[in-house]
Amino acid sequence: MSNTGIVKAWISAFRLRTLPLALASIGMGSFLAAAAGQFNLAVVIWCMVTTLLLQILSNLANDYGDTKHGADSVHRQGPQRAVQAGLITPDQMKRAMLLFTLLSLFSGLMLLWTAFGREGFYLFLFFLGLGLAAIWAAINYTAGAKPYGYAGLGDIAVFLFFGLVGVGGTYFLQTQSLNYRILLPAASLGFFSTAVLNVNNIRDIESDRLAGKYSLPVRLGPVKARIYHLMLLTFGFLAALLYVLLTYNNSWQFLFLLALPLLGFNGWQVWRIRQSKALDPYLKQMALTTLVFVVSFGIGLLL
Repeated sequence: MSNTGIVKAWISAFRLRTLPLALASIGMGSFLAAAAGQFNLAVVIWCMVTTLLLQILSNLANDYGDTKHGADSVHRQGPQRAVQAGLITPDQMKRAMLLFTLLSLFSGLMLLWTAFGREGFYLFLFFLGLGLAAIWAAINYTAGAKPYGYAGLGDIAVFLFFGLVGVGGTYFLQTQSLNYRILLPAASLGFFSTAVLNVNNIRDIESDRLAGKYSLPVRLGPVKARIYHLMLLTFGFLAALLYVLLTYNNSWQFLFLLALPLLGFNGWQVWRIRQSKALDPYLKQMALTTLVFVVSFGIGLLL
């Protein structure tokens, strides 16, 4: 393979289209910190770098793990993966996973040093534990000996790390305080991020079943999985609405309603479409809708 082909294979394995969604939790937490008058740019930059490295690590582990366990096969409806296609060998992928594990750990340590310095030793240790848990979760979703994604627990991990931990952690690292009301927009982001995963899993329901990957859509079946999707969208919207009602200052806080038609469109299309491959555009659309929600919600907080 030419050098250009190798570079393209690695860029494909990084799955760049997933990276903006990974930054959504950083954006939400930062908007909330800015609204509280405690925005810290240096912390935000390190949060972004760490999150991007963790997401790439997760993508590489997913590429390796799903090929190893059989979920990435000829039956898969989504894009072909690098290890599955033979563009990257399993050993090369494992070395890349180790590299990004070390990079994530280094970036996370720099983030905690920037946020806490020498004085916040116990907070440093607590967040280091969260960071190590995030690294473990990124790798073991599909690549571990007993990947939790194959047991249908991926939705819980996404809700926690893309929602509560991602948003709440970003907020706390800047403010070093925790307003429990921010858990509502954090939950919104968790629900919407889980909805992105759910579209992916509904699309891959047949190939996952054949591979023994018991995602929630495999366990629920195609109809109940779509009902579950509508519930995720509804709960995400209601959590944001409740936060605005509890903290209401002006009508700009309802700017996030701009995302409502997009949420409705996604819910309708996922409910309506039964051909697995035809769902792929709505995976991207749900990710973009989540970004629209974060930006409109955050701007509404600041105006």
